[in-house]
Amino acid sequence: AYSVPPFMLAILMIVFLAGGSFLDLFPLGGITSENYDSLGFWAKLWDRIHHFILPLTCYTLGHFTTLTLLMKNSLLEEIRKDYIRTARAKGLDESKVYLRHALRNALIPIATGLGSFLTVFFAGSLLIERIFQLDGIGLLGYNAVLARDYNLIMGLITMQSLMFLIGNIISDMVYVVVDPRIDFS
Repeated sequence: AYSVPPFMLAILMIVFLAGGSFLDLFPLGGITSENYDSLGFWAKLWDRIHHFILPLTCYTLGHFTTLTLLMKNSLLEEIRKDYIRTARAKGLDESKVYLRHALRNALIPIATGLGSFLTVFFAGSLLIERIFQLDGIGLLGYNAVLARDYNLIMGLITMQSLMFLIGNIISDMVYVVVDPRIDFS
């Protein structure tokens, strides 16, 4: 999943899961069904969720695999350190060694990646939006550039910058939770 481009994954998901040649589990595109207005509240909510499963999977799978790979490498590096050998030599259970000692220190690089993970939802991807027939932020930004709508372009850049800053603040808060030794005061 790390090496599969998101737009290729989107095409494969449509072919295999959304009414292509194999299964018909998800809708082909759009945000809502044709009978959306006649549905009740919970049915409307389920309809939206049902329509967003495939696009969100395509948006997040690449970043999730990157975080997973980073976590694996960080944990393998922590396991080789001297304090882990010392904890094992003291007779601690393997689960306590991994969960209390190694995992806590291995989560520090992951906390760094959480800030950029939030901007993925706002940034949008023009290719994925076109494949799933969504009118999203990627298409809005593309049309704004074509129409030379500078106010809209500046607004989108401002919103994305704010999301990036909020992501960095969340990342800093996660730092303090993961490692109490870190103090920003």
